[in-house]
Amino acid sequence: MSAETDSSTKKYETILVDRSDGVVTVTFNRPERKNAVNGRMWIELHEVFTDIYNRSSDRVVVLTGAGGEFCSGADLVAMGDNAGRSHSHSYYSMREVTSVIMALSRLPQPTIAKVRGVAVGVGCNMALGCDLVVAGESARFAEIFSKRGMSLDGGGSWILPRRVGLHRAKELAFFADLIDAREADRMGLVNRVVPEAELDSFVADWAARLIALPPIALAQSKRLLNNAMNVTFEEALDDEGVAQSVNFSTKDTPEAIAAWVEKRPPVFKGR
Repeated sequence: MSAETDSSTKKYETILVDRSDGVVTVTFNRPERKNAVNGRMWIELHEVFTDIYNRSSDRVVVLTGAGGEFCSGADLVAMGDNAGRSHSHSYYSMREVTSVIMALSRLPQPTIAKVRGVAVGVGCNMALGCDLVVAGESARFAEIFSKRGMSLDGGGSWILPRRVGLHRAKELAFFADLIDAREADRMGLVNRVVPEAELDSFVADWAARLIALPPIALAQSKRLLNNAMNVTFEEALDDEGVAQSVNFSTKDTPEAIAAWVEKRPPVFKGR
């Protein structure tokens, strides 16, 4: 049995990992705490995101929560629980949080946050850190930190201004208001709001559409867009040229051209 097969069947204490036809679904699984993230979950999320990064068979990542909630942020009640950790100071705990947020951000695969119920604090920012955010009508978002005596974390200070602009980001961070799915849509925090009963099928359709696309080309576009606000126009053009050179070195580009000529759907394999 291969190492990939062994890892894919591993059971975790705080998350569920399900793989089906190229879609890997990572589910926060502490419904009794509205999926609040404790020390064990940080460890397990880092392991899973690192594993996904190295899997060509994982084509799309869906991040969601169990029990009708996405994630209620860090479990402040369990902040003193250092199970599985080799440290106790919050400085090192925050480095652990940072490593998970970076691992999620670095995934070359398209990521979709499927949000039901609350997505607050670091849970909100993990949702917003995904490439696409699809919310059910029950979804509620909040940068709750100031109401807990804390400042933004989980990448919120970087993500929010890029999503909604500086002044609206400050409004969300300062007042920590809980906003519903429609308001989040109006602000530009989410891509779609769909009826609760249609959320699973909508995300499944998007995942299927993404899987049908060339994975290496998608990874190149994701990287270019993520870097867009950090480079000059000339640098962006140079980066696009390098990315296209990578694409032309794959079998997917000639497959796309052949499929177009032959008037058939292309079959992309990411190699």
